[in-house]
Amino acid sequence: MEYKFTDENFDAEVLQSDLPVFVDFYADWCVPCKMMAPIVKELAEKYDGKVKTGKLDTQENPAVTEKYGVMSIPTFMIFRKGEVIFTVSGAVPRQELEDALDHI
Repeated sequence: MEYKFTDENFDAEVLQSDLPVFVDFYADWCVPCKMMAPIVKELAEKYDGKVKTGKLDTQENPAVTEKYGVMSIPTFMIFRKGEVIFTVSGAVPRQELEDALDHI
C-alpha cells in the first residue's frame, strides 16, 4: 500500500509511525520520478506490513520538502522513529533501495 504524505499529515504518518517509513519525494512533471514510480509501487507491496511506503509531492508540500533539504527529485528517504536513516536522490537502481529497506 502506498500512502500520500502531505505537510499536514507528515508528523502523524511518518515521524510518529511505529513502522519504518519509506518516502518518495516527487513531482508530477519529473520524468525520473515517473520512471521510478513502478519500482516504488512494487517495493510498497513487497515490504507491506514491515515498512510504510508513501509519496510526497514536493510542489504541493513545500514545508516538509524544505525541512528535509530536498533539492532534487526523486529523493528517497527512510525514517525510523522520526529520524532519517537513509537518503538517496535520482533514478537509482531498484537493488539500492531494496538493500536499504532490507537493513532497517
